[in-house]
Amino acid sequence: MNAGSVAFNAEQLRALKVQYGMDTIKECMPNVYREIKARADEVGNVVYALVRAGLAGQPGCFYAFEAGHVVGQPAGVIEKDQAELGNFVACFGCAYVCIFGELPPAANAGGASGAH
Repeated sequence: MNAGSVAFNAEQLRALKVQYGMDTIKECMPNVYREIKARADEVGNVVYALVRAGLAGQPGCFYAFEAGHVVGQPAGVIEKDQAELGNFVACFGCAYVCIFGELPPAANAGGASGAH
């Protein structure tokens, strides 16, 4: 390792990836950010745990795209294909996609479920 280079362990890289995803959502994906907050209001903090897991690369927990930004890890889709998937769905007129893994029933018992 030469002077000025920095080595990261796997956990540090995971944390950086999650933080980068969170920053992207907050700064560039306003509809996705609103959806995350709304779902958390309905069912609790499990939503944030799913978001963090998806941002870390765990499939089937959280996946979203908006305005050319793609975050999370959809079930069954490898990371290199995520942007292509986002572009494909955008061709059908979706302004954004926000998919969560399995969530508990909504606290208000009348909460919506599914993709928005």
